[in-house]
Amino acid sequence: MTTPRSKAGTKGVPRAAREQQVLAAATREFGRHGYEATTVAAIATRVGVTKPLLHHYFGSKQELYLACLEPVGDRLLAAIRTAMADHATGAPPTPLRVLHALFTALDGRREAWFVLYDPTLPPDSEAGHRAAYYRNAIDDLAATGSADLLHTAGTSDPLDADALKHAWRGLCTALVRWWINHPDESPDAMTRRCARLTRASRTILAADDDTP
Repeated sequence: MTTPRSKAGTKGVPRAAREQQVLAAATREFGRHGYEATTVAAIATRVGVTKPLLHHYFGSKQELYLACLEPVGDRLLAAIRTAMADHATGAPPTPLRVLHALFTALDGRREAWFVLYDPTLPPDSEAGHRAAYYRNAIDDLAATGSADLLHTAGTSDPLDADALKHAWRGLCTALVRWWINHPDESPDAMTRRCARLTRASRTILAADDDTP
């Protein structure tokens, strides 16, 4: 029998507010330590509530993980799709639009990227399948963007597109990891930094091409 979800909270905190506190703490714990190493007890301690209360609110550890994953997965997919569809005159290049969308979607919850890209998830679990759904959907968008970029550059080699797709995921992961360690960097500042790094990379590669 399902326990009715009451609106009452703990220590005078409304239930909805306490649930948001739990989800924020759980996202940090799952993102920093991985699904396997994270415990409900650690999350409860971080929030300042009891472990039974968390089970009452969210059920099992897997259900709590899914409650953290699904909002960020939906938000990232929507943000990336919108960025890729923006073909307005004068808009930044697609990779920069996507990076800005990614940084904006993760602002305030940067560890959520590592909730989605967690290698410790049991692959045959509901959590593993749900995370794989979001990762595959993002990979499909990256594959489309990679093919478009390479087509513009005059190449249509499918292995080039596949390599670029994998490189893009690694780049995004590295940038988010760096961003977590630099909390004062805003999404706009990160996007400008990426634009500078892109220009610098082009200059370096062009110089290498000119080397006898």
